[in-house]
Amino acid sequence: MASSRGTADDDRLLAALVASPTTTTTASRSAAGTAAGGEERMAPTQDQLSGLQAERAASAASQRLDLVEPGAGAPVALEIRVALLGAAGQPRLGASGPWQLLSRDGRLLQQGSAGDAVALGALPSGLAEAWLQTSSGVLLVDGQAYAGRLRLLLNGSGVELVNHLSLEDYVASVVGAEMPSSWNMEALRAQAVAARSYALAHMARPASRHWHLGNTTRWQAYRGLASVSERTRQAAASTAGLILSYQGGIVESLYASTQQISSEAHGHLGASMSQHGAQDLAEQGLRYNQILGRYYQGASLARLKAGAG
Repeated sequence: MASSRGTADDDRLLAALVASPTTTTTASRSAAGTAAGGEERMAPTQDQLSGLQAERAASAASQRLDLVEPGAGAPVALEIRVALLGAAGQPRLGASGPWQLLSRDGRLLQQGSAGDAVALGALPSGLAEAWLQTSSGVLLVDGQAYAGRLRLLLNGSGVELVNHLSLEDYVASVVGAEMPSSWNMEALRAQAVAARSYALAHMARPASRHWHLGNTTRWQAYRGLASVSERTRQAAASTAGLILSYQGGIVESLYASTQQISSEAHGHLGASMSQHGAQDLAEQGLRYNQILGRYYQGASLARLKAGAG
């Protein structure tokens, strides 16, 4: 059945993976900005740039608080649900290959080929939800490509879209949306672990009964396949399953473009990573676990394992 495939099973698996309550906050990342380009980036002011220079000078003398890497484990497949908040209303939906639009019980509603658009106006009256999937290619929302499946939540004013995809595909996209993919691989790996931890915290404490978190910097920047590259995939794959943990719970690993922005946005909440600072530390030769130890002191690295708890 198209609609429920994976959703209930993933919720049960997540409960098994997380034995303790999450160590999280309810903070928004909207004021934090990103280190990568894009409309949601907050450009540093002159004072912030001065603070960044001071941070770079101080980081050279910072102590190396390595987080011990846990042993290897079998990969855990989790599906995350991301609301595409900018696509509400009447978006143009389709795929780069053959696609099907299914009802909640798996009944075929529409189908088409590459270039064909879903006829939202032709859907049956009273239909509450539908699922768009493709057997080959990628899904398209107003021309932007996404992996996984799309859940359409229909209401009188339009449609709300929720992208269901694997957690690791999501992390690869967030890394590229939050950091330039040309940055040092160790900084990208640190970003991947932070992004995965943040996502998992919201999977355990979802924003809505229909989705875990949104696609804007209110949560984490997510731009589908537009921000995925070979390097961001490598950063996600080489840290697959690794999260930050504190006393058995999940750390909602906050971060921002610079230390000054991080302190202003998250200072009252505790640990927060500077993305530019992470890049500087990586350029000095620190590995991703050392970078994370620098910013999330007291935390530890943990690996997701099926059947844990």
